[in-house]
Amino acid sequence: MTVTLITGANKGIGFETARQLLALDHTVYIGARDAERGEKAAATFGARFVQLDVTDDASVNGALATIGSAEGRLDVLVHNAGVLGHGDIDGPKALRVFDTNAVGIVRVTEASLPLLRESSNPTVVTVSSSAGSFWAVNNPDRPESGLPLTLYSASKAAATMLTVQYAKSQPGIKFNAVEPGPTATDMTAEFGIGRSPEESAGVVVRFATLDADGPTGTLQDETGELPW
Repeated sequence: MTVTLITGANKGIGFETARQLLALDHTVYIGARDAERGEKAAATFGARFVQLDVTDDASVNGALATIGSAEGRLDVLVHNAGVLGHGDIDGPKALRVFDTNAVGIVRVTEASLPLLRESSNPTVVTVSSSAGSFWAVNNPDRPESGLPLTLYSASKAAATMLTVQYAKSQPGIKFNAVEPGPTATDMTAEFGIGRSPEESAGVVVRFATLDADGPTGTLQDETGELPW
């Protein structure tokens, strides 16, 4: 079975991605900061839970050690954990947003690389955003151009660039960033926009199930590659 880890998967797109991958016979590890919420989410459909805070090195290393001990490899890693960081901007908030949305990708990827290299088809999917695309935020016909999300957009631009750089430095592993589409989650509730997490998870699942000859180093939504 395909062994998959999804960060921030106790709700929203991560939760729905876990559910859909389990239906495809993946062994899914739900990573979440809060043990009670994470265990409850995993129990909902028979996933496994690991306590994982992407901003904490010890937590990340412990989660990957648990998976390594149980499985001996990791086939799919989905970077889903993220925060919005909207409202007034200051240094501490900027550090928190970038620590979660960008530095967290580095922490989890670096801890996962030894296990990914044990896979016959290692795949990493980053749930990024077209809100981090210069093309999208400067296009008045795109909704991203009007979103007041300075820190989120900047950190997602960093997340996409990390995806490209890892694809270049780790040619044996596929790395792709995805824009899942505007989604109604707890994080976006105050904007009153978006479709269901079930629908948005579809693009994440598609890139989590690529064949060995699938693309790498791209930013894509459900229609294809996005300029950024």
